[in-house]
Order: sequence, then C-alpha cells, then structure tokens
Amino acid sequence: MTIYDLKPKFQNLLRPIVQKLYDSNVTANQVTVTAMLLSIIVGTLLLLFPSPQLFILLPFILFIRMALNAIDGMLAREHDQKSDLGAILNEIGDVISDIALYLPFILLFPHDFWLILLILVLALFTEFIGVIAQAIGASRRYDGPIGKSDRAFVFGAIGLIVSIFPQWITSYWFTLIFIFLSLLLFYTCFNRIRRALIELNAKTDDHSY
Repeated sequence: MTIYDLKPKFQNLLRPIVQKLYDSNVTANQVTVTAMLLSIIVGTLLLLFPSPQLFILLPFILFIRMALNAIDGMLAREHDQKSDLGAILNEIGDVISDIALYLPFILLFPHDFWLILLILVLALFTEFIGVIAQAIGASRRYDGPIGKSDRAFVFGAIGLIVSIFPQWITSYWFTLIFIFLSLLLFYTCFNRIRRALIELNAKTDDHSY
C-alpha cells in the first residue's frame, strides 16, 4: 500500500478542475511543463537561500506538483491528449522535479550529504526501472514501498518539521530517517524488477496455451 494507491480518490476531487482546464484549451503537456518549472523555481530558491524557514514551502509545492501530475494524466487519458512527447515530458519532468526539490536538503543537512545523494540516485533508479519494465513488455511499474508520492510526503514532512523546529536539524533522527529511506528505496527498486518479471512470466504462460 502506497500513497499512489489513493490516486483514484484524489483524481475524483480534481475532475472538475480538469474539465475547466480542458474547456479553457489548456493541454496536458502545458500542465506537465508548468509542474516542472514550478519545481525548478522553488528548488533554485532553496539552493540559493537554504534557510530552514523557507523549507515550509515544500509541503505546499509538493502537493501542488502532485495535483498537477494527476491533472496532466487525466487530461491526456480522458480528453484524448495522449502523445509520445507527453510521455517523454512526463518522465523527464518527474526526474528533474525530484532533483530540483530534494537537492537543497544537502545544504540543510551537510552531515548527511552522501545519504541524501544516495536517496536521489535511488529515486532516479526507481523511475528508470519503472520505465524499463514498460520497454520490455510489462506495464509501467509504480510499486512501492517508496514511490514518487511517498517520497514527496516524506520530504514535505521533513521540510515542515525543520521550518518549525530548525534546532532539530542536527538531530541524529534525521540521519536514521535518511538511512531507512535509502533501504526502502533499495527494496522499491528490487520490488519493481520482481513485479515486472512476474508480469512478463504471466504473459508468457498465457501465450503458451
């Protein structure tokens, strides 16, 4: 169970907004690019001014980004706006947004530099594996336990905590959280590979009859 599993309910709440955007001739690709640019702008701001108080922006920006990601998918699927360019923008946008929004944590937690860098690399691997699964004939894998939405929740919560309690930045609890998150991301990579292979084997068995 991941936050991604709550996506259908979240989409139902967004459907009226999606309809209004469609009626205003807003395209899925425009929403995708907007989400990426918003992430880059906020990430750059946090890199230039890594004040703990500014990290209170993260929970709100990550929520808006999650909503925009859901909206662009709904516009594409429900209003016939799917395109090869859109698929590319969607994958690239997620990777760039993750880097932009999570890289500033290196300045906030310099003592956990390598752990945060490891988390970023593993986060990229999870998305890469998800796409590779699709390329070899399985579905695009979104398996957890730490998918894109879950990472957003964790980093948004950390941003909120350090903005309210900046004196906690040196706490070893954050180091433990980053270690645990790294382990979960390792397992997420393994889980996506495993689930993709199971899916492919099931398709092979079906075709053998």
